[in-house]
Amino acid sequence: MNYENILVQQENGIATITINRPKKLNALNRATIEELHDAFEALNANENVKVIILTGSGEKAFVAGADISEFAHFSVENGGKLAAKGQELLFDFVQNLGTPVIAAVNGFALGGGLELAMASHFRIASDNAKMGLPEVSLGVIPGYGGTQRLPQLVGKGKAMEMIMTAGMIGAEEAQQCGLVNHVTTPEELLPLAHKLASKIMRNSLVAIRGAIKAINANFEDGVNGYETEIEEFGNCFGTEDFKEGTTAFLEKRKADFPGK
Repeated sequence: MNYENILVQQENGIATITINRPKKLNALNRATIEELHDAFEALNANENVKVIILTGSGEKAFVAGADISEFAHFSVENGGKLAAKGQELLFDFVQNLGTPVIAAVNGFALGGGLELAMASHFRIASDNAKMGLPEVSLGVIPGYGGTQRLPQLVGKGKAMEMIMTAGMIGAEEAQQCGLVNHVTTPEELLPLAHKLASKIMRNSLVAIRGAIKAINANFEDGVNGYETEIEEFGNCFGTEDFKEGTTAFLEKRKADFPGK
């Protein structure tokens, strides 16, 4: 597919989505959100894609935020619809995607940009990255899951401080509080993402899909995560991946999992 605001590359089972609006510091507008949804949906359905890496073009920004010019004039009703549609179309969609998503945060990840990184399954960052949710400085709150996912990752107190001060934190502090898993130089960011993706690809992607579902269940209201884990654990026993994995272990060889 041809996109105006993003670039998509595939190589050796790894797909890389690059948000490509450098003049706008890769800010998320409605068109970009829709293109990202389409790209994630297509890659998730592609048997040849095992892991997805998400990043921004250039060295300045992953995503510097939402495109404020699109909603500055919105009413209460329009604002609510904006958040609901965005969460369904992209942020919740990415969080629940069966294909692993690694966010490679290069530069600024602010507002909707940090929310998109937090919706990914885990995050790595360049040492020049700056992250924050500055929405209250505009008279609004994070609307793409930021008030929910940030406390899950860094704890309630730290999230309260970050959101109420509208401040940014650097990559090292983000790693210390659990917002990102690894910090490296800008030059090594994508190579590290590929290294982690390669490690993921050695394992059963069918099992990983079940693990993603079970882990996410713990954070859903009214859902018993333990019950989801039990169900997904049981489902594994009916897969070709389970047969191959256990047989390989008993035969003392590396498993060659059938596919996605």
